[in-house]
Amino acid sequence: MLRRRVLAVLLVGAAGVGSLAGCRTDPDVAAYVGEEQVTVAELDEAVDARLADPAIAAYAAGNEVGYTRQVLSLQVGAELHEEVAQRWDVEVPDADVRERITELLGGADPEVVFAQVAQQQGVTEVDVVQNVRQQMIRERAAVAAGLAELSEAALRERYEEVRAGLAQVELGLVTVPDQATADAVLAQLTADPAGYPALAAQYAGPNTLPQIEPRAPADLPEVLAGPIADTPAGQGFTLPLPEAGGVVVGFVRDVAVPTFEELRPQLAQVAAAEAGIELVTELREDLDLVVNPRFGVLEEGQVVPADGGVVQLLEDAREDAAGVAGD
Repeated sequence: MLRRRVLAVLLVGAAGVGSLAGCRTDPDVAAYVGEEQVTVAELDEAVDARLADPAIAAYAAGNEVGYTRQVLSLQVGAELHEEVAQRWDVEVPDADVRERITELLGGADPEVVFAQVAQQQGVTEVDVVQNVRQQMIRERAAVAAGLAELSEAALRERYEEVRAGLAQVELGLVTVPDQATADAVLAQLTADPAGYPALAAQYAGPNTLPQIEPRAPADLPEVLAGPIADTPAGQGFTLPLPEAGGVVVGFVRDVAVPTFEELRPQLAQVAAAEAGIELVTELREDLDLVVNPRFGVLEEGQVVPADGGVVQLLEDAREDAAGVAGD
């Protein structure tokens, strides 16, 4: 569940590359990334390829200029991460990317997820794969550069910081019509937790869980979060909730917290990811990253409108260039 919550960020997130300006303004170049270029023709082709997907075309409809900036942001990010990979001599095989995506999906149907991100974020499956690859490039570059804090002490300190938020509550909820019934149900559950399924079946409904199931703190109903947090394992509580149809009986069978050893791989990955973002942020100062002002400026890894007016369409750039040549 934790991996799936961060999926949207990972899909389209880019390293914080900051905002830079420069004097290289060839009208046929959309952006410069060090010695590399993203040409207007490449940008045109990339936009057209994505708009061939009806879902992405619908996403971009009415904001074609903004979508062009979005695609240019992806292209700038791709060039930047190529530089990262070369400088720190890191490789990310396709198999590793597929494994990471499988982990992030958490069992969800890939076709459904990719269709959703096309509709909601205007990105293709290829964009998803490339952005996950870029995250892994940053992580591996940070490790290669010795910037990631991966010592036992550092990882244990991070574990202590996050462990409380990772607790899984084994929770049962039964909604009954009145307080007297709630008190009786709670007494039965406390005496015989194994009898929960049969007891829940007597009060089946939309606000009764048929089985005790694990829930992360972030997945708990807000109105119940406080009582659940205050209830020790093996105990329960009652809470009148007219909007739920009566009185809710909550039963906490157990509270399980992942051990340090179980979380060590994820802790190391987070440490490397954070260090990787810092690495890329520092790299930008060694590169001449310039976006053609007709498309906007680069801020925090995204091409955004420049101050002082509306960014012109790509066709305007070509028309102006043609006009200069004809004078």
